[in-house]
Amino acid sequence: MRSPNSRRDVLAEDWRNAGFGLYVHWPFCQAKCPYCDFNSHVTAKIDQKTWVRAYLSELNRVAGETPGRVLNTIYFGGGTPSLMHPDTVGAIIETSHTLWPFANDIEITLEANPGSVEAGRFAGYRDAGVNRISMGIQALNDTDLRRLGRIHTVSEARTAFDIAQSSFDRISFDLIYARQDQTLSEWKKELIQGLGMAADHLSLYQLTVENGTAFGDRYARGRLKGLPTEDLGADMYLMTQEICADHGLPGYEVSNYARPGSESRHNLIYWRYGDYAGIGPGAHGRLTRDATRYATECVSAPGAWLKAVDTGHAEDHRAVLSGKDQAEEYLMMGLRLSEGIDPTRYHLLGTQPLFQEKINGLRDLGMLTVQGDRLCATLNGRAVLNAVIRELMAD
Repeated sequence: MRSPNSRRDVLAEDWRNAGFGLYVHWPFCQAKCPYCDFNSHVTAKIDQKTWVRAYLSELNRVAGETPGRVLNTIYFGGGTPSLMHPDTVGAIIETSHTLWPFANDIEITLEANPGSVEAGRFAGYRDAGVNRISMGIQALNDTDLRRLGRIHTVSEARTAFDIAQSSFDRISFDLIYARQDQTLSEWKKELIQGLGMAADHLSLYQLTVENGTAFGDRYARGRLKGLPTEDLGADMYLMTQEICADHGLPGYEVSNYARPGSESRHNLIYWRYGDYAGIGPGAHGRLTRDATRYATECVSAPGAWLKAVDTGHAEDHRAVLSGKDQAEEYLMMGLRLSEGIDPTRYHLLGTQPLFQEKINGLRDLGMLTVQGDRLCATLNGRAVLNAVIRELMAD
């Protein structure tokens, strides 16, 4: 008979440190943004009834693997989920509620673009059960919106945001900075404008040029001009931290800022290394069964995913995560948060502790702090987080 505190028991229950969420991927957009490397597709016609049936089938499949769990969050991502009909969203939420008990404070987020079509559906999403909107505004000047391939204007974005505020208590929106030809003072002015819109949560991302995107192709040909230097990007990041904190939205994660209590609970499941089921084309998940944690991934192409759902094989990849894999994922995700990680949990997941001499060295450099039982990256450490993580994981 094994001890109730055996490592197997610890691994079986580890996901409870962060909870259980559901991610629903909607793969369609009205237009493909040149910086986007997400699994998104432009199509002229969508049969919403077909997609509803497929999502509900997948919900039942996943529920069979996760009996007895309380669902803490649902997140509709994409793509552009605000192109979903409210009835589609409502059917997914209603079915989820029949399959899992909902937490009393369940957070149900839907990503939205600030176009007139999407804004006109906000009341319908609220009535369907959505209680949080995450809006992709991306810039607060029309010139840069056009450069980013966005199909809305600043005026439309502000109007949509006001409509959302009339329907939802919790609203987040995204902005991208370190854009082409953007100066430090211009970003400061735009950021303060964004903070003045009275959102309780902001996601603020530095523009990254990804391979396989239109921006990536332009960059490779030397046609993406005006990108900031590394030093200017770092200055923008540090200034962003300071200004947001001064306005009552401290950075709780590398790119996310919130009033205390308004953090994204769904994303915290990722960063705190909980379990989440991913359904929809290309959706990823992390699921624990019988003390084994799996990485899951669904068929990526929308049409192929629909066909795969019919055969019961929408998930086309499932891999066992070793203890070392889990410890490293926990480290990479958890150090993104200002609250950091628990080194004891890292040790239990991977069987090996972090090297104290590496922690000491990074602490001496001002990259890490030890606060009680937490290991945290400092502001400077989060600015170069990949390098900090590489050092901690080095043999």
